[in-house]
Amino acid sequence: MGKRFDLFLKNFFRRETVVRAIKVAVIVGPILIIINHHDALLSLELHRHMYLKIALTFLVPYCVSAYSSASAYCADELRGS
Repeated sequence: MGKRFDLFLKNFFRRETVVRAIKVAVIVGPILIIINHHDALLSLELHRHMYLKIALTFLVPYCVSAYSSASAYCADELRGS
């Protein structure tokens, strides 16, 4: 893989990136779950496929935050080089 991609992966899995992304997912995830699945939650109709949807609902803000942080770290490192 390329040097930039390796740098991106290093920053994507960096401790600060992971901690920040977890915090974002813990805050944004439940909000999105309520918005997207409130009807199933209120009727208590949670099926197996709903658990997968809920997990993905947490994964999306995690990935967006981690991508954004890793990109910012890469930009700073490349600018400094």
